[in-house]
Amino acid sequence: MKPGGRPGAEAIQRKGWLGAHRWLLARRLSQLIILGLFLAGPWLGVWIVKGNLASSLTLEVLPLTDPLLLLQVLASGQMPAANAAMGAAIVLVFYLLVGGRVYCSWVCPVNPITDAAEWLRCRLGIKGGARFSDQTRNWLLGAILLLAAISGGLAWELVNPVSMVYRGLVFGMGLAWGVLAAIFLLDLFVGRRAWCGHLCPVGAFYGLLGKFALVRVGALQRERCDDCLDCFAVCPEQQVIKPALKGADKGLGPVILSGHCTNCGRCIDVCGREVFAFTTRLANKDRSPVNGLSPVNAITPVSALAANNARSANNTRYANNTRPVKTGDNHPQEVSS
Repeated sequence: MKPGGRPGAEAIQRKGWLGAHRWLLARRLSQLIILGLFLAGPWLGVWIVKGNLASSLTLEVLPLTDPLLLLQVLASGQMPAANAAMGAAIVLVFYLLVGGRVYCSWVCPVNPITDAAEWLRCRLGIKGGARFSDQTRNWLLGAILLLAAISGGLAWELVNPVSMVYRGLVFGMGLAWGVLAAIFLLDLFVGRRAWCGHLCPVGAFYGLLGKFALVRVGALQRERCDDCLDCFAVCPEQQVIKPALKGADKGLGPVILSGHCTNCGRCIDVCGREVFAFTTRLANKDRSPVNGLSPVNAITPVSALAANNARSANNTRYANNTRPVKTGDNHPQEVSS
């Protein structure tokens, strides 16, 4: 990214505007479709999905339950219904496959609001802001479970912004406007990605699932990187980029394994060199140096074979140029000729 330029300018030149925004547009479409399915019933009387993102029933057949909601129910001392437990298991398996924080970037209706705040923050040139501990969201996650245990109810769901958006769209926004405005202003003026990146306990929970997810983003062509920093500029969790992109010298693979990665695909969009792509965690093969070779060369069969041949030749020369001699304590010792 050139000084004063905007992230993705090179990508737009190389791939066109649509090519440089395809995953962003796909996420917005996903979020609109999911929200539309929930609102079709109360707004239009077409009940494809009943319920909300916390717990729902699709086509009177498929139960889906937020696993975090199920944990709150258990923490409150209540026994969940069989359908709720089954729905939570289905959702759990799904996010273990596609990535826990896919919920945050592809499903959550609050995400467009925080993305808008980040967009405006960049346009206004707002820098710096409050710093939050990496563990803040985890502490808040523990707090809502503790609150459920103490209160015997689902207190978090009363103020959960995700739940408030849906209730507001059905029954009238009311207080929800204030909560969403507060999140927008928090991200705009207080700290970059403050809510989704540092405070949201829902994101913390799905981040834990993301540690084990199969589908990942990887810097599979990281040797093409020209250090433009466009990927870093747009990433909502900037700390996840460097290990995969610049970790070759440390033997780190190119796949982003951090549970905090949202699999949003923005790094793929804005990279004009097409360094990033969706892949699986299985592609994260060991890239550690072998016999002094660089990590890139170490993983190629030809280079590895050449290194082995060279090592064998050295061993042969060493064996031919040594002879045993006797020392004073009658122990043989090898010396070079």
